[in-house]
Amino acid sequence: MSDIEKYADILSLPHHVSPTRRRMSMAERAAQFSPFAALAGYGEAIQETGRVVERQAELSEDEKAVLDRTQQDILGMLKQGGHPAVKIIYFQPDWKKDGGRYVTVYGVVKRVDEVQRHIVLSDERVVPFDALWEVEIVI
Repeated sequence: MSDIEKYADILSLPHHVSPTRRRMSMAERAAQFSPFAALAGYGEAIQETGRVVERQAELSEDEKAVLDRTQQDILGMLKQGGHPAVKIIYFQPDWKKDGGRYVTVYGVVKRVDEVQRHIVLSDERVVPFDALWEVEIVI
């Protein structure tokens, strides 16, 4: 027996229309079958766990000496009224995980705060001395 023969008695009947409920649009019908997130935030937690962060590397004594000389050159330029353009690579800690990432910024030095131990750029970005990896005066 074929499917047509099995249902021959109801195939010719009109489609049922409810007298109390309105007909669903195609979008509403499709929404019934959309994925359901039983664990709210689970996908974001998985992404966060998979996100890679770097560890802050330790500078050698020679690298520290180069950084110190460059900072002294910048201080000398500032004392003479100049505002040197610089390229700075520094470690930016991550707020959610242990570690962070290295960031490269270009800017003009507004001031060097030796008490608070940071460099302030003309766009008000602040780079702490302890986070510095490389400072280069760009001419």
